[in-house]
Amino acid sequence: MGVLDGLKGFRLTFKQIAEPRVTKQYPEEKREKPPRFHGRHVLNRYEDGAEKCIGCELCAAVCPVRCIYVRGKDNPPDSPVSPGERYGFVYEINYLRCIHCDLCVEACPTEAITESKMFEFSFTNREDAIYTKKELLVDDNGMPRQLPWEDWREGEEQLTSAWMRATAPQGDPEFEGVVSWSGELGFGVRPPESGQNKDVEPAEVNHFSLREVAASKILRRYGGEVH
Repeated sequence: MGVLDGLKGFRLTFKQIAEPRVTKQYPEEKREKPPRFHGRHVLNRYEDGAEKCIGCELCAAVCPVRCIYVRGKDNPPDSPVSPGERYGFVYEINYLRCIHCDLCVEACPTEAITESKMFEFSFTNREDAIYTKKELLVDDNGMPRQLPWEDWREGEEQLTSAWMRATAPQGDPEFEGVVSWSGELGFGVRPPESGQNKDVEPAEVNHFSLREVAASKILRRYGGEVH
């Protein structure tokens, strides 16, 4: 093989020298994660501090790898933990099994469980891999509890499970930007995910409620009044 052949082999290498560098100095620098990224779970609270989990165990039932264990308990009448009749007394996730499919998030009727953007966590023993309710439930400010073996960075608690806040059910553009979820402690009502109409800013439409949009559709179709 001649010198010319060798230079031909390096043609792609020389071409990339002039291109902008995309290398990140990890772990000091992290690449920005996409809005629908699936990371470590958190258990959320309502804005008044009440827990969203009602102990229905739907997340455990839908989990394809059986990594979630939940047990519900009746709310104390004098000091209820959640707005429902029951609350999640025991909540555990085994991260040696979890595949971050987000089916538990989709199944939850109260938006109690969502996934953050943090995925870099390692364990030195098997016990640390089983997260309990104490570790999953957000603190009194609505922030995820940061454990010693987790690498949290700024913003990774934002936009948790953003795909759940897509706002065009069944592709109907009239529901774009319509808020149909409850507020969270520390964040309030999270903004909706962008819909099909890129010309509409979320701030222009997110003041509508799901009931208002549905009622207007019924009025246009059938007439009459909705109370």
